[in-house]
Amino acid sequence: MRMTILFLFLLNSITLFAQSKAEINQKTNEILAEANRLYRYEQTAWLGTDQAMIMENIRPDFEGYLVYESGDSIKILILNAAQQCILEIAYTDDFTKAAFQSDKKRDLGTREKELMKIKNTIISQIGKKKYEVGCPQGYNLNAVLIPDGKLYKLYVLTGTSRENVIPFGNDYLFTANIKGKITDFKKFHSRLIPAPTKYGDTKILSLSHSHLRSTPYITATDICTFRLYAPLYGLESFSVYSPALSATFTYTLETNKIDIAFRNK
Repeated sequence: MRMTILFLFLLNSITLFAQSKAEINQKTNEILAEANRLYRYEQTAWLGTDQAMIMENIRPDFEGYLVYESGDSIKILILNAAQQCILEIAYTDDFTKAAFQSDKKRDLGTREKELMKIKNTIISQIGKKKYEVGCPQGYNLNAVLIPDGKLYKLYVLTGTSRENVIPFGNDYLFTANIKGKITDFKKFHSRLIPAPTKYGDTKILSLSHSHLRSTPYITATDICTFRLYAPLYGLESFSVYSPALSATFTYTLETNKIDIAFRNK
């Protein structure tokens, strides 16, 4: 009887573990899909703002920008102080060159005005003390608005122009309703994690950091940040150790995939 009970206990444990691994894999796939979308927005912002800064007829009036998806492409609108579009650029997923570009000044369309209104409304709220959004010296904050059904997500990522560092951490997600009122808030990391890309003359190919138990998974912001900066320094992968799941998540740039290694299971 004891042997039967022990066998059933072990069988149930194996089944539960298998389900747990399946759930972790599913969640990881969802995170990767969100990371890919977030990257499309931020890469568009990087390319579009860089283009605006080298155009002598655009740079003096550059006051802001809006990024949004349009069909199979993603657009950036460079805005002047009057919230008019002074440069419009569309990219496809490969980002090798602009699919469309126009510097004809125009007013924003209805959808574009609504997106800007929502973005500004959410940003006006995140300065509240309860959110504790800050930015260390030498870094900057980038806001990424992504519609999500009837809700809106505003990611806040930390960027930098410093060389040989990738700014993981100090990243946030605000979820807002259709009117732009924040209904949920998530701080993914407890602090900024500036990861050096070299030590002396030694080139680094892979990076790693650990998460708090409150953030058990690799995050979309982790992956997006790595995809933006890694090509600048020839990095290939990075890993996140999760104490909550006793697992290491490793993202590889070339394959755009996440591998999971479980420990003590």
